Amino acid sequence: MPQPWIRSPRYDGLLILAPPFLALLVVLLLPAPYRYSAAMPLLAWVALVVLIDVAHVYGTLFQTYFDPVNRRQRRTLLWVAPLACYAAGVALHSLGGVVFWRALAYLAVFHFIRQQYGFLRIYSRHDAPAPGRWLATALIYYATIYPLLYWHFSPGRNFNWFVDGDFVQLDWPTGRAIATGLYVGLIAAYTTRESWLWWHTRTFNVPRNLLLAGTLVSWYVGIVLFNGDLAFTLLNVVSHGIPYLALVWAGGPKSAQAPALIRRGAWAGRYGLAVFIGAVVLFAFLEEGLWDGLVWREHSTLFGWFQHLPAIASPALLMWLVPLLALPQSTHYVLDGFIWRRKK
Repeated sequence: MPQPWIRSPRYDGLLILAPPFLALLVVLLLPAPYRYSAAMPLLAWVALVVLIDVAHVYGTLFQTYFDPVNRRQRRTLLWVAPLACYAAGVALHSLGGVVFWRALAYLAVFHFIRQQYGFLRIYSRHDAPAPGRWLATALIYYATIYPLLYWHFSPGRNFNWFVDGDFVQLDWPTGRAIATGLYVGLIAAYTTRESWLWWHTRTFNVPRNLLLAGTLVSWYVGIVLFNGDLAFTLLNVVSHGIPYLALVWAGGPKSAQAPALIRRGAWAGRYGLAVFIGAVVLFAFLEEGLWDGLVWREHSTLFGWFQHLPAIASPALLMWLVPLLALPQSTHYVLDGFIWRRKK
């Protein structure tokens, strides 16, 4: 059957489906301490956090504020979302820094999970109705939820989402065992269903199954199998950020029934790709520089100029500053719940 690619087998294969497997290969080649410790070299932090994780957030700009058609169609949303995110952030931070970071971490987790579900919907859009079709949806969700449950029930992981203590944790071996049993059972049920479908219809959805396999690999290996900050960050960030940027550049699936949402806008001219990559990297560098200069003070060798900014320690000022610096991320999480929706 024709495969439901977003752009092409080569484009999807390299930029959307391959990143989890390439990240896994790099992790397996890492020295053992980087798979089981909190060590994170500066160059790895720059490549993964600044150039991919933070940079991909700004890809949303090219589907919203930088596109005149989308900006006009979604004018109310584009005003309300950042104002609401900032107001909510200030309110949460007024209750304590850990409250703010915990809420943002769970919002980020929801965003990461929903991205995988969104790709699943795109790659399932040509599937014919068949018994057990719901198993793909169940598996894509639980492929991400199970490692998170394992993380919540296993204190002492050598990584966090944003800051130490942002996830609620409880050492519960029984909970881990129950969650693992359901995980194995769901994988077995899905594999049986796909085998049955191939045997009876000779159809096999390549991108959908590669997406599911990549999701299983990246989340399980990064969170459950290994316990290292670099391993987790590499699998988590590469598997999420690069496919998202690829989707933004592609503009969405070609068969979508919303032409204004699949165009790349006036910015995508002769030098469009250079503008796109250069812009998201520049915004990411500036944001991380402000974080480092005003709040964290952790990478002075990289953000030397930003060290001239005053370090803010007052809780009253941080209540207003931290939600402002985090606004690109929180707005990205919210807007992405709307801009990729299709009627079908």
